Amino acid sequence: MCAKRTENFSPAVEDYLKSIYEITQLKKRAETLEIASRLGLKPSSVTLMLQKMADADPPLIQYEKYRGAVLTGDGEKTALKTLRQHRLLETYLHDVLDLGWDQVHEEADRLEHSISDVLEERIAQKLGNPEYDPHGAPIPSKNLKMPSSSSLRLLDLVPGETAKICRVQDRNAEVLRYLEGAGLVPGAEIFVEEIIPLDQSFLLRISGKDQHVHVGLPIAALIHVERTQEYPV
Repeated sequence: MCAKRTENFSPAVEDYLKSIYEITQLKKRAETLEIASRLGLKPSSVTLMLQKMADADPPLIQYEKYRGAVLTGDGEKTALKTLRQHRLLETYLHDVLDLGWDQVHEEADRLEHSISDVLEERIAQKLGNPEYDPHGAPIPSKNLKMPSSSSLRLLDLVPGETAKICRVQDRNAEVLRYLEGAGLVPGAEIFVEEIIPLDQSFLLRISGKDQHVHVGLPIAALIHVERTQEYPV
């Protein structure tokens, strides 16, 4: 007999909770338009779903019209569970099945809603209980605790600073392929040569490479870093 998931929520509800969690890691509340954009849905449909989740027993979110949503304790637990399964699947697809980091997100999205607790644990054990996925995003532990993760972004750096890339936050396969080709991947050490006054874009030098990389604001906003002195000027 097949093992069952411990939660009994629809894939749609899990997607909403996961999206709200990710948005509220960057700001206090997840607004309807942001959720709609992430999920590719109409704002009116999102509003109806948010109201249903707020009225659930127990409530999964706290929702206020025009102010957006935040997760309740029950909602956060389900969001973290879904994130754990998603990011473990991404890591398995990348590390074991050799899919590119630009391919694993969509595949994991399709699989995360049907994975059992038993399979989740086997995957985690096979991978050595990783703390981060191929993009550097933290993977919640079995007891749904998040490992430490840098909140510093490339945008926070100034010319003359060195840093190590710890996470790339993006779902766009084309952007991920560009970043990989430029060497802007988790673990890479960078030096900020210059911030161009005209458009506030970054001119970077990557440790071990002779060329410079020019990074515009939209992509710079996706790169999370840790300051370091290991890469001398």
